[in-house]
Amino acid sequence: MTAANPYALQLGSRDAREVIRATPHNLIHLADSLGAGGFERSYAPGKWTARMILCHLADCEIAFGFRIRQALAQDNHLIQPFDQDAWAQPYGNPSFHAQTALHVFCDLRGWNVLLLDSLDPEAFRRRVRHPERGEMTLETIVEIMAGHDLNHLHQLETIAGQG
Repeated sequence: MTAANPYALQLGSRDAREVIRATPHNLIHLADSLGAGGFERSYAPGKWTARMILCHLADCEIAFGFRIRQALAQDNHLIQPFDQDAWAQPYGNPSFHAQTALHVFCDLRGWNVLLLDSLDPEAFRRRVRHPERGEMTLETIVEIMAGHDLNHLHQLETIAGQG
């Protein structure tokens, strides 16, 4: 695992762009498996519920989309990290519905994939900097997205298996 990509082990040798393309379908399938009652279950004591994971994924897709666009628009863009726990504070409110989060994620992911698919290969070599992880490329951002997806898909699969 590299400092630039904390999710490298999750991704392994899988193609990052294929993983991010497949994630919406996989999430929809898992949401169907969970059923309405499953969204309030957690994969371990003290961890996020399935609903909260979906909210987190929707928020992260906003952040990833911004990072991609900034990497394309600005040379050596400095990525702004965010505190996922601070962003997650509102998820305890039941008005943050799992299905709404799922739809938001899927729509944003489709938009981000459309942008990524429009790029020439050289664009993925554009450099950005992260204050904690150092220098990386746009390709690294895509790999982080994919590994992040796999991490949370695994958590949701665990929850679905409990039902």
